[in-house]
Amino acid sequence: MHIAGNPRLLTPQQRELIELAGALGRERFAPRAARHDREASFPFENYADLREAGLLKICVPRAHGGLGADFTTYVLVAAELGRHCGATALTFNLHVSSCLWSGEVADALAMTPAQRAEHEAGRALHYAGIVERGLLHAQPFSEGGAAAAGKAPYDTLARRAAVGGVDGYLVSGRKIFASMAGAADVYGVLCTLDQPGATQRDALYLAVPAQAAGVQVEGDWDPLGMRGTASRTLRLHEVFVPQSARLLPEGLYWQAAARFPHMFATHTPTYMGIAQAAYDFTVAYLRAEVPGMPPVPRRQYPTKQIAVAEMRIRLEQTRALFLQNARDATVDPDPDTRMRLLAAHYTVMENAHDIARLAIRTCGGQAMLKSLPLERLYRDSRCGSLMLPWTAELCLDRLGRECLYEDGEQDEAIE
Repeated sequence: MHIAGNPRLLTPQQRELIELAGALGRERFAPRAARHDREASFPFENYADLREAGLLKICVPRAHGGLGADFTTYVLVAAELGRHCGATALTFNLHVSSCLWSGEVADALAMTPAQRAEHEAGRALHYAGIVERGLLHAQPFSEGGAAAAGKAPYDTLARRAAVGGVDGYLVSGRKIFASMAGAADVYGVLCTLDQPGATQRDALYLAVPAQAAGVQVEGDWDPLGMRGTASRTLRLHEVFVPQSARLLPEGLYWQAAARFPHMFATHTPTYMGIAQAAYDFTVAYLRAEVPGMPPVPRRQYPTKQIAVAEMRIRLEQTRALFLQNARDATVDPDPDTRMRLLAAHYTVMENAHDIARLAIRTCGGQAMLKSLPLERLYRDSRCGSLMLPWTAELCLDRLGRECLYEDGEQDEAIE
């Protein structure tokens, strides 16, 4: 079954890149997934394969030597990767996000001519590192407070400074659940410009080299699921970066976040892929087509058939919203599109786990064995609804309010 449902609706580039991701996933990533899950180790080999295949530059504009894929193409490819290794797809999202923020999203923002020229020069350096050197980017933003949920300024601060005659910033702070910590070459750090009265509008998005003085990775990583993401703690102490490290011009991240909200759901495709994988395994298991297992079909039981029907219905419901959301992505979406985005994100995250739950119940006791992928899919699927910036609870909270209130509306005080 194709991850996009009907592949005839895809562009030639989308078909080609999904096929490439599928080949890598089936032949290389899936066989390695159990080991990385067991060890909680980062899948460096998978990234070597992605680098060799050219997929690290998937969303780098063609003018800068990349493949020039848009947001919709990225999410389809990422979903196919998630079908084979959730940890690889989830971390790939962070790498690609740095290219989307500085590329497709930045191109739609309002900038002065000076800002545009400065941004063009800065992103040329950023993209060259990916295209010519194969650098891997992360995007740590969680801090354990309200900032990652979009409710407060980031506690990580960037103070304007000059070092060795070079103007830039000194960055200090702490990021938790920093996926790819110790694995990425560059951290796309979200922080706040350190100045009196700073607000969320003073957010900065800076490319911090992993080897810069003052960067430290610490702590263990031994979670329930997504164990291959290496999401340890990242500390930054007076880390100097030049002005060219800005991935967006100063003050522009706030505009980008407000005008392109789909960027906060770039990890959704991972869980679409996991949902598909749980269904795929169940069908193969009931048809006695799982490699290494006895050829004993179990499909003849009506209870199994009904359970698979329920899984397929949930899967197609999930895919329909996922694909609509992928194609809706644009700058300045209308209120209905924004609400559909929240509904799609919530649905994919919750349904992925529900499909994995049904898969385990349907396949029975064998599904609990770590020699089979289903228990890992179950654990990985549970993690999606917990992830900031849009947890399941935050989606419901925001969606409920936006359904009932127009912009600026408030209730009268009740005495």
